[in-house]
Amino acid sequence: MSSTVHGILSSQQTAVALPYHLLTREIEALLQDPSVTVPPRIVQALHGGGSLFVMPAADACVAISKLISFIPGNAQRGLPTIQGDIVVFDVQTGRRIALLDGPTVTARRTAAVSLLAAQKLARRRDGPLLIVGAGVQGRAHLEAFHGGLGVQEVRVASRSSASAEALVNHAKALGLQARRVDDPNTELANCPLVVSTTSAQQVVLTSRPRCDAFVAAVGAFTPRMVEWSAEVCQHMERTGTLVVDTRDADHEAGDLLQAGIDVSALPTLADVVGQTGAWQTATRPSQGPVFFKSCGWGGWDLAAARCIANALTR
Repeated sequence: MSSTVHGILSSQQTAVALPYHLLTREIEALLQDPSVTVPPRIVQALHGGGSLFVMPAADACVAISKLISFIPGNAQRGLPTIQGDIVVFDVQTGRRIALLDGPTVTARRTAAVSLLAAQKLARRRDGPLLIVGAGVQGRAHLEAFHGGLGVQEVRVASRSSASAEALVNHAKALGLQARRVDDPNTELANCPLVVSTTSAQQVVLTSRPRCDAFVAAVGAFTPRMVEWSAEVCQHMERTGTLVVDTRDADHEAGDLLQAGIDVSALPTLADVVGQTGAWQTATRPSQGPVFFKSCGWGGWDLAAARCIANALTR
């Protein structure tokens, strides 16, 4: 951290400070920390279809405020779809201790949350892994599942052939077997690990996952967004296990809400980690797909801030 100036971390420095094995452990610890408070995030709609997100959070030692924009149309402009920063404060003194690159934290903490869910819920960890959507989140999930689950084979589907090939080449550089696939719905039958990280502007996945599949659905994080068809979501509710990242998903999980599913009755990742709440009472079939719906939460950013605050004070 000696290369940082007053705790201002570049994108690369932010990534180096958030190795997936430490970040995943910090997320699990945060879910069991009673001092954590995360008020509902503010989502301000912007002209042109974008959104501005304001996400505060705090625990007994660290407080953060995350301010990011999400502009779906930036993909066609050659610009990042997510931009912004996270400010980290010391709770006791109010001193700013770090300024983090928002998109880097978002990518890594989202992938770490999916990794933690897979570590707790996936029946098959060996892959192949199917990644649908080859952007920033696709790359982050590739790295997280390779490092945290030991995945050695990946298949990539994307509307952009250039993006798909770039992610395939990155996977090969990491030592994985990797190839591009044209139809993700056909590949669902071959892959027990699935991550969907599309722009979620329309349904992309219309086939049913394998009965032993673990699915991390990341792309849709507002009620209007969707990646998975209603029929597939309803099938997984009947035959498998649905888990959401937090109770914020009750009003944000577009795939499930548009399928008419009562999201408020589903267990959260905190329930799974603590063996509490809806997870205690939920019927958990020994067979059937596991569908983990991730919508995002300021607590995940707080976990990242905790990792970095610990590193800065060493």
